[in-house]
Amino acid sequence: MTDDLHDETPEGREPFEDDGFDGGPLEAELRQAAAILDPVPAQLREIAVAAFALRDLDARIAELTFDSVVDAIPVRGAADVPRMLTFRAGEVTVDVEVTAQGLMGQVLPPQPARIEVLGGPQAAVPVDADAMGRFSSDAPLTGPFALRLRTGAEVVVTEWTRA
Repeated sequence: MTDDLHDETPEGREPFEDDGFDGGPLEAELRQAAAILDPVPAQLREIAVAAFALRDLDARIAELTFDSVVDAIPVRGAADVPRMLTFRAGEVTVDVEVTAQGLMGQVLPPQPARIEVLGGPQAAVPVDADAMGRFSSDAPLTGPFALRLRTGAEVVVTEWTRA
């Protein structure tokens, strides 16, 4: 029984041997043709960017356990109330208050952490939690967002939520 990958070609060369062909210009032309004839849908591009934001393979996903839009009882006459969110991953809980001006929150149990506010194709906004686990960001949130927490050796990423 022979190994087809290691058989020599009839010309006496190994298959896929570099013969000096530069495929760069051909690849560029094929990419341009594909972009014109079969462009990537905008929604698929957004999903890909969101998936790339979750590239930490060892990260634990924090599940949304409370959302004041869904779970809270509305207060009559209250206008522009902040949205309260709670995420949980194992022993780590993140409470977040989202307003038009940004967000603030706390990591529980209280601990220092590096938190990145992910917002799709925009660059992540880094904030630091103090020793009590408190953090805030005055970058207004528009559209979907998630939080990536780095607490020591552990990485926790929240579910994506709309602001």
